[in-house]
Amino acid sequence: MTDHLLTTIEELTAHYPPVSKMASIKKLPALDQHCRDFIARSPLVMIGTIGDVSPKGDYPGFVQVIDDETILIPDRSGNNLIDSMRNIIDNPTVGLLFVIPGIDETLRVNGQVTITTDPALLEFHRINGKLPRTGYLTRVVEAFYHCAKAFRRSKLWDANSQIDKKQLVHPGRAIAQNAGLDLYEAQITYDAGIEQALEEEGRS
Repeated sequence: MTDHLLTTIEELTAHYPPVSKMASIKKLPALDQHCRDFIARSPLVMIGTIGDVSPKGDYPGFVQVIDDETILIPDRSGNNLIDSMRNIIDNPTVGLLFVIPGIDETLRVNGQVTITTDPALLEFHRINGKLPRTGYLTRVVEAFYHCAKAFRRSKLWDANSQIDKKQLVHPGRAIAQNAGLDLYEAQITYDAGIEQALEEEGRS
């Protein structure tokens, strides 16, 4: 098995065809108007840190573009594990993936993040009288579109690809089973926590 590993950049690049012309010119050092428009329409972004990926979702445009090199992502109420933030403290490098429902292309933004509690910065993200506890203040290093192939292959937006939720175990029950807890009580607690957070934000 070890005979088939690629362990150097030279081996890796030799294994793949040359980069296409479009791919070689698509990366930008900052956001342009098209990137800003995509972010303004996106209700979901994946935050990739060293060792973790976390989804953040809200109304379209919830990620604030402060300028072409700076964006702010609010951190709403969650499970308080703060895995991504722990990683950022150790290594501030992040990769962001912006998604728009029904659109097969995504926008990728790579950058450096600091965690802010500045009320003046977070004011833009106030909902139902509540400020987010923190925000991901991101300095953009590069931005570019990711092509549609992955989403088209997966047929993510195709209604025929959707499955009945009942085919999967309830997440609360899965957690409880692994921890040896009561399955029913865990499901109730799991769902109640989500509903409480949404209700506090005026989204129930």
